[in-house]
Amino acid sequence: MITRFLFVARLVFAWFWLVVVLSMLWEGIGLDSWPVAVAGMLAIGFVITRAVSHMWRVRLLTNNASLNAEVLGNRHRRQIEIPLEAGEAFDLLEAAIRELPRVHDIESARDSLQIRAKVERLDPYGSKAPGPYNPLNWFPVPRNQILATVTPRDGTGGVMLVFEPESAAWTDWLRVDDGTNLENAEAITRAIARRVADRRRGEQTAVAQTVTEKELTVARLSLLHAQVEPHFLYNTLASAQYLTRSEPAKADEMLGHLIQYLRHSLPRTDESLSTLGDELDRSRAYLEILRIRMGPRLALQIDVPTELLSTPLPPMMLQTLVENAIKHGLEPKPGGGTVWILARSNETQLSVTVADDGLGLNSGIGGTGIGLKNVRERLRLLYGAEASLSIVANFPNGVASTICVPAQELQEHSQKHSQDQAVRRA
Repeated sequence: MITRFLFVARLVFAWFWLVVVLSMLWEGIGLDSWPVAVAGMLAIGFVITRAVSHMWRVRLLTNNASLNAEVLGNRHRRQIEIPLEAGEAFDLLEAAIRELPRVHDIESARDSLQIRAKVERLDPYGSKAPGPYNPLNWFPVPRNQILATVTPRDGTGGVMLVFEPESAAWTDWLRVDDGTNLENAEAITRAIARRVADRRRGEQTAVAQTVTEKELTVARLSLLHAQVEPHFLYNTLASAQYLTRSEPAKADEMLGHLIQYLRHSLPRTDESLSTLGDELDRSRAYLEILRIRMGPRLALQIDVPTELLSTPLPPMMLQTLVENAIKHGLEPKPGGGTVWILARSNETQLSVTVADDGLGLNSGIGGTGIGLKNVRERLRLLYGAEASLSIVANFPNGVASTICVPAQELQEHSQKHSQDQAVRRA
């Protein structure tokens, strides 16, 4: 209550002394001063009425019964922390100011992180009755203005906003702004808060979408992996069962290679890639099992540099290519043949090739194609367009299948693999 009384008293005091000065000037030119005094009393009555209207409108805008001098004033300042880098905070602030109603003459200086703007002031009451007789209209201020400055901080942008009439500060003693600058301050503050919230919701949605996509990718990879692994396991157990009755020693040797194969086929809880060395051991165990069955009809040549054995490689892909070489190339060929496994690496990619001198692409012996289809799909899920599987005719006979994966991915996984090995040793 005291704040409101002092606010009105300040305006009355300013107008009273203005009337006194005008009366003295009026008397100085030899005229009666009573008309000036009467006009002054009427003017002070208008001032009190408008000041009370101003206070009630400010109270409506703030929904606050305890009004202080800062809230009742014509000039307002806001200090806001935007949780964005200074440049992004500046763009967000500029967009919020440009959407303010009746804003114009916007001056934006990105280098200095400053924005100036003018806002057309409208009478909130829709009229100015009694028009020219209202002394508060004798000092017209048609526009308000906004000054915004962004201060770079550690990962955030500190925003300082100033809202004031387009007039000198001394005019605040003689008139009120009917809460228009407070209205602009509240509008910009709400706009900034809304835009920051929208940005945060967008980021949360993007994160949730990324997590969902990752979960779907892992699920699809697991499904594809599950479709491949049982294929060899069922065939090997059937062969071991047969040899148990006819050649127990070979059955025991086959089961030993199967154990070696399964040791390299255990599920990985950390969802990491396998290594070329592990995949090569798995394939070698597989081929040793088949050599028991095929005998001298199957030969194996491996050309993989030692330094590439620790290179990351998706599990079961090499195995799938080896299985295809046996099943569709050498096993149906009367004289058997040779399987070659080669690996090469350069600055851009790793290439792993499985070749055979079997019946070839035009043999008429084909399967469902699910193995190679799964390899392509898993490469796409893991590496996108940066990985490939190519299948070409081998010269003079057979097929050559090559997997290519990007070197950058290999380096990252290789570093992670080395760190994991160091932690295990520690």
